[in-house]
Amino acid sequence: MLRTSTVTTRARTARVVPASPFDLITKPSRSFSSSSTSNKQQLVILGSGWGGYELLRKVDRRRYDVTVVSPNSYFAFTPLLAGAAVGTVDYNSTLEPVRAFPDARYYQAWADKIDFANKRLTAMPATGSALRKRLNAETTDESSEALKPATSFPGFKPFELKYDKLVIAVGCYSATFGIPGVSAHAYFLKDVRDAAKIRQRILECFELACQPTVTDDERRNLLNFVIVGGGPTGVEFAGELHDFLTSDLTRAYPQVVDLCKISIYDVAPGILGSFDKSLQEYAEDKYVRRGIAIKGNRHVESVDEGVLHVKEEGAVKFGLAVWSTGLAANPLIDSISELDKDDKTHSLRINDSFNPSTKDGKVVSDVYCIGDASALENKLPPTAQVASQEAAWLARILNAEVKQRAPPGAFKFNNQGTMAYLGEWTAIVDRSKADGPQGELTGRAAWLLWRSAYLYKSMSLRNMVSLSYHWAMSAIAGRRLSRF
Repeated sequence: MLRTSTVTTRARTARVVPASPFDLITKPSRSFSSSSTSNKQQLVILGSGWGGYELLRKVDRRRYDVTVVSPNSYFAFTPLLAGAAVGTVDYNSTLEPVRAFPDARYYQAWADKIDFANKRLTAMPATGSALRKRLNAETTDESSEALKPATSFPGFKPFELKYDKLVIAVGCYSATFGIPGVSAHAYFLKDVRDAAKIRQRILECFELACQPTVTDDERRNLLNFVIVGGGPTGVEFAGELHDFLTSDLTRAYPQVVDLCKISIYDVAPGILGSFDKSLQEYAEDKYVRRGIAIKGNRHVESVDEGVLHVKEEGAVKFGLAVWSTGLAANPLIDSISELDKDDKTHSLRINDSFNPSTKDGKVVSDVYCIGDASALENKLPPTAQVASQEAAWLARILNAEVKQRAPPGAFKFNNQGTMAYLGEWTAIVDRSKADGPQGELTGRAAWLLWRSAYLYKSMSLRNMVSLSYHWAMSAIAGRRLSRF
């Protein structure tokens, strides 16, 4: 898998506000306490992903005054985003609202700076105003009306929060490896917004291909869907897209669907490098039989609008490029200079109780870090199950401390195995390195286990029912093809 520290501008979980010309929005800042009357300890959680949201669910909110700071007002069930991107499930079926917990405060904001010495952090609102939209796009149009003083936008001012205990669960960004044009011309699949954009682009490509002025060569280029990254996310999206093409789009666009092509590019020789070799071969064989090209040992040099420049192939024209090549450090983590970091991932080094340390080895006992932003000594993979289990264990630590009970001890990861959907009601399940019963499963039985596991893992009864309904409707009546 490719590695780098370059960060894309999408799917933000934290933001360092740039210097001039936007400095005018950072002054003056306002200071808030999580609670002005409560004697409870102030617990601030940064992030609402697998780590932050799971901790919010399981920490004792009766004994802690909990505040969540996240640019997203929801938790996204990321394994289902590939299905949402093609309409197999509804977007809302993958989301859980952070505000479902009325006994916790929530601010939709980016954490910009942490003052560990004084136990304070600075945050910037992540919603509202035309200025926020311009900052999201990283524009530098100084003449724009958007660059008005911050006082013109109610609520759009930086603010400070105090904490007694701080949990950093901001996750990571998609890595672009410094390759020019990736952020501008490729799509990512880390958030529900990304899934919505991908779905719109797929349908847009088909509508453009049906225009009478388009040549057959242009149609082939528009209907060439490339996926950069052969990990589980890229492979599952390829499977979902193949299902979409061979069922719903075949009926809706019979005149052009035969021109479609799906290709997976990776620097590794094959796909699913984290799975057992036999499962890799099974997946590759399935995809080759379906006409999905597996292009290993490929190096993308740059991306232009509609063109992927590959070292081994030259210019590859496409209609949609989905980039899923790995993770890079969050800007908030990059901004922290006081704490020790992993040399390779630049994540915060933590002990078995999730506490980071200063560069001289002093443990910061009132700060915790979990999920992709952290690095345990035993180097666990940056997956949802790791972040979720770390959050559940941290909740036990915090609950034991506030109740003055013995701590649960060092964190122990329970490897439950890995799964990937391959399309056409087939999947693979790898428990060759799992704790407990070990083995492998493929085909329809693996698909049933895959769906059952994700249905069970859904955070609410509402989403369990919603997922079941949309899976059934997609199979019986097909996916919706409307664009809006």
